[in-house]
Amino acid sequence: MASDLENFSQNSQNPDSLSHLDATGQVQMVDVSQKPASRREAIAAGRVRVNPETFRAIEAGNAPKGDVLTTAKLAGIMAAKQTAHLIPLCHPLPLHKIEVELNPDSQLPGYQIRARVVTQAETGVEMEALTAVSVAALTLYDMAKALDKAIAIESIRLIRKTGGKSGDYDAESTQLD
Repeated sequence: MASDLENFSQNSQNPDSLSHLDATGQVQMVDVSQKPASRREAIAAGRVRVNPETFRAIEAGNAPKGDVLTTAKLAGIMAAKQTAHLIPLCHPLPLHKIEVELNPDSQLPGYQIRARVVTQAETGVEMEALTAVSVAALTLYDMAKALDKAIAIESIRLIRKTGGKSGDYDAESTQLD
């Protein structure tokens, strides 16, 4: 009779497949222990659209809850570091660099958000960059909702990733339908 460990090993995924499903179709965390660590980088972006009065108030530093942009930036950085706690099958990673930018765009009006995350690990940091943008956008909403209930969070997506077995990705060379 096979031991529990032998059964577990037999039901484990093929390390080359990197599937989130085991041999029985059950959800599992991918085993990346056999993959070499390499430099990985991901950039994600999104935008937050606000009404013109809200945009002017944020830019003037007159939001009722305080410094909207600094708070949103810090929230994005903190969120990237917590991604494995938020997304069920993400690996906890050593993050070596996290950058979050919120740039005013008077044409929206609103803010263009960008996050860049870098690691040296066995798996990529796309989810960390996307989480940073998402939480920065949500924080901007929270900080400004007293001024504008119609704030819209839009177009959060991966812009670029480098490193890893699947190779590099650049949204500039990919058409969206």
